[in-house]
Amino acid sequence: MRSRLCAMLLAGLFGIMLAARPATAEDRSIVVASTTSTQDSGLFGHLLPLFKAKTGIDVRVIAQGTGQALDTARRGDADVVFVHARAQEEKFLAEGFGVKRYEVMYNDFVLIGPKADPAGVKGQSIEAALKAIQAKAAPFVSRGDRSGTHAAELALWKLAGIDLETARGPWYREIGQGMGAALNTASAMEAYVLSDRGTWLSFRNRGDLAIVVEGDKRLFNQYGVMLVNPEKHPQVKKDLGQAFVDWLVSGEGQAAIAGYQIDGQQLFFPNAEKKGS
Repeated sequence: MRSRLCAMLLAGLFGIMLAARPATAEDRSIVVASTTSTQDSGLFGHLLPLFKAKTGIDVRVIAQGTGQALDTARRGDADVVFVHARAQEEKFLAEGFGVKRYEVMYNDFVLIGPKADPAGVKGQSIEAALKAIQAKAAPFVSRGDRSGTHAAELALWKLAGIDLETARGPWYREIGQGMGAALNTASAMEAYVLSDRGTWLSFRNRGDLAIVVEGDKRLFNQYGVMLVNPEKHPQVKKDLGQAFVDWLVSGEGQAAIAGYQIDGQQLFFPNAEKKGS
């Protein structure tokens, strides 16, 4: 009786171990903290199936503003971070939270506004356009979410010599949300808004909005990717995360980025520097 009971217990224990083992062995998935623009533009929807077909690795994306994405990575809640605010990325590296930063791709920011252009900024430099918007108190929507786009917007106001602490008024509306929400708000308000080109090209609820300023060299928008440092967070899936980084900067990954288009327009332009920084 005793030996039979022992045998049953051992069999049950073996069954539990057997059931649990494949889940661990087959857990080929990573978490990527990234910007809303890479998600809202549809880029990840294009890239991730190609990456999985190549490697068998699943990628779960946490789409946030760049500041929030970096904070998620600082907590160890992501394996990889893929964002677009170089100063913030370099601070993240200097703090020891990232291993290396690799440049992946770029596009540009565009100033969106009503087709009627009440501030009269169409075709001007971004500096002159922001001065005109502030002078005429034309409605402007800011993401206000510590994202890469928000950081770029604040830098551009500063470049234009406008101190938002004293100059802002009812015309300037911060929403604390992502790019899609900011564009929707601008559409509803017939307001100006700074957007990355990729999200704008994929945005369908444009209403009476159009690009009013583009092509200024100060609107350049670089994206970088980093593996979260496993020395800070041992739970980071170092090998799987690095495989994703390596694929993005490989010839295959770069070609996949270049191949993503909407209505015949390329949204992102690969420019990987494989050595990293």
